[in-house]
Amino acid sequence: MDLKDIQNLIKFVAKSGANEVKLEMEDVKITIKTGAEKTETTIVHQAPTAPVQLAQAPAQDISAVPVQPAAAVSEDDKYLTIKSPIIGTFYRRPSPDKPIFVEVGSTINEGDTVCIIEAMKLFNEIESEISGKIVKILVDDSSPVEFDQPLFLVDPS
Repeated sequence: MDLKDIQNLIKFVAKSGANEVKLEMEDVKITIKTGAEKTETTIVHQAPTAPVQLAQAPAQDISAVPVQPAAAVSEDDKYLTIKSPIIGTFYRRPSPDKPIFVEVGSTINEGDTVCIIEAMKLFNEIESEISGKIVKILVDDSSPVEFDQPLFLVDPS
């Protein structure tokens, strides 16, 4: 089960209104709990030595992570924000000798790769879920990013 499958499962559970879903397979155990006060997602891979906790994030936030209206600054209210769906290291290009995915002023379409976030030696391509023009890049190349941290401001018009 890869990250996209897990994210899709979380979105499905959040939309279904279920309070708790448990999924156990040979090497993966996933528990998704939703509720008014507390929402959490725990993903545990079983290793021969000991279980390792991979991610813990709010299920409702993940369903809306990639694109949310920018809050805070009033002039940025008209822009949409592409946020980090995971914790890791932000890269603007696929490798040091390749061109940058997007620049300020670049026009993007839904499904275009805008950056890569490296987490636990896995390089995850982050795709835009909106179309528009990149107005601002909020993170420096090769810098750490947190879950739900804004990465890009996009003008959808």
